[in-house]
Amino acid sequence: MKFTSLAATVALTVATFTAATSALAADWTVGANIGNVPWEFQDATGKFVGFEIDLVNEVAKRAGKSVQIENIPFNGLFPAVQSGRIQMAISSITITPKRLESLAFAQPYYDSDQSLSVLKATKIDKLEDLAGKTVGVDTASTGDIYATQNTAKLKIATISRYEGLAPAMLDLASGRIDGYISDIPAVEYYIKDKPQYRIAARIPTNERYSFMFAKNFADAAKVNEILGTLKKEGFVSATHKKWFGTTPPDTSSSVMVMDVPK
Repeated sequence: MKFTSLAATVALTVATFTAATSALAADWTVGANIGNVPWEFQDATGKFVGFEIDLVNEVAKRAGKSVQIENIPFNGLFPAVQSGRIQMAISSITITPKRLESLAFAQPYYDSDQSLSVLKATKIDKLEDLAGKTVGVDTASTGDIYATQNTAKLKIATISRYEGLAPAMLDLASGRIDGYISDIPAVEYYIKDKPQYRIAARIPTNERYSFMFAKNFADAAKVNEILGTLKKEGFVSATHKKWFGTTPPDTSSSVMVMDVPK
C-alpha cells in the first residue's frame, strides 16, 4: 500500500506540475542568441535587454501576447523555428533569399553591413590582407557565408567558427585568429570602450534584419502590422537611438514601412 500511495502521489505531483507549467506557458516563445550585444544580452542583474528585446516585447504587448525569451545559439535558431519549438527568433537575423525558401520574416527593421575587425596593432588594413590568415565568423551567419564564398578570392587560410561575438573577440585578442568578420553595428558597440580593437574594413553587403518565424506562424500578419505602426510612431527609431546612439536615416528600414519579404 505504501508503494502504491507513493506512486500515486508522484503521479499527482507530476500532473500538477505539468498543468501549472502549461498554464504559465507564454503565447510566444522567442529564441535569441543572448550575448549578441546590443541586440540581446544580459545586464548586470541577469535581465535580458537590448534593441530586439525591446522591440519584440513592445510588439507582443500591443498584440496582447505574453513572451518567453529562450537563449539559443544562433545556428540553432533555424531548426528551432522550423520544428515549432519556438514561435519566433531574433538575433540580428539577415533576410536572405535562401532563408526565405523555408522560413518567413516580418518587414525589415534594421539596415546593416559586415565588417572586418582586427587588433589595433596588426598590419591588416583591408580584406586583401587576410591572405594566409585565420578568420573568425559566427556559425551560419552572413559573415560565415561571406567568408566561405570569398575564401579563395581573399586567400584565407582557415575559417574558425564561433557561437557569438564575445568568444570570437577574445580569441582575436589572444592571437588565435587574425580577424573577425561580423555585423558592423554589433562590433562597433562592442569595441567602443576597448581600444585594443579596430575595424579594418566595412564590407558592403546591404543586409536587413527582422523577426524570423515559420511560414505557417498564425500571428505573422499581426506582428508585421504592429511593426509598421511602431515605425510610424517613431518607436523603432527611438529604440535605435537608445541602443546605438544614433538616429537612423529616414530612408532606412528602421523608419520606412516596408513590404513583407517574399
